[in-house]
Amino acid sequence: MAGRGDLLVFLVLAAVSSSLLLPKAHCNSEGDALHTLRRTLTDPDNVLQSWDPNLVNPCTWFHITCNQDNRVTRLDLGNSKLSGHLVPELGKLEYLQYLELYKNNIQGAIPDELGNLKSLISLDLYNNNISGKIPPSLGNLKSLVFLRLNDNQLRGPIPRTLAGIHTLKVVDVSNNNLCGTIPSNDPFEHIPLNKFGDFSFVFAALRTILDSRVQSCRDLQVTTQTALNRLARDTEVCNNISLS
Repeated sequence: MAGRGDLLVFLVLAAVSSSLLLPKAHCNSEGDALHTLRRTLTDPDNVLQSWDPNLVNPCTWFHITCNQDNRVTRLDLGNSKLSGHLVPELGKLEYLQYLELYKNNIQGAIPDELGNLKSLISLDLYNNNISGKIPPSLGNLKSLVFLRLNDNQLRGPIPRTLAGIHTLKVVDVSNNNLCGTIPSNDPFEHIPLNKFGDFSFVFAALRTILDSRVQSCRDLQVTTQTALNRLARDTEVCNNISLS
């Protein structure tokens, strides 16, 4: 009986020890989310070679940074020759602070689920081939400081929800196909206008306003200023950006 009791105690202790050594559940979910991203990406330089799905803790993978609790805080894959799509599962990385995927060939839309990344400080998706609209859900990123979406194929308006992110210091959405109005209140009031788009559209718009009433250089100057003021107040047509 004593021998059987000792064996039972040993088995219980072994089970407890094993449970303490197992990675926490969040490592599994974060690893699964990142591996889902990997499966959608083409990786000609094998920068994701260390992303082994059999290693449930992604903190051991290259280009991943974790905090002391083994929660993923950085994803650094800028300028890595990757192509493919972003995945909604990225929204499960609730402690992520830096999402760096700039200068690749990422296509498709920005998932709405990125709005779940409440700890995000920097969202850098510039110089890709991302299309679709800027999700209004990004307005939920109340810790965001850097938002760089420039040099993509984004269309539609700048979501007014972004005006509620009072931590924003850098916004660049230039060189896209955006339209509508730029929020001119905090936090956008201190951001240079050239970060919102190419204002060559102003001169195209002027051609529709100038008419036979322009008889002199002064007339042209006055008409031009009137047109610019009107654009700054009222433009809502796609392929145009104005202040609001």
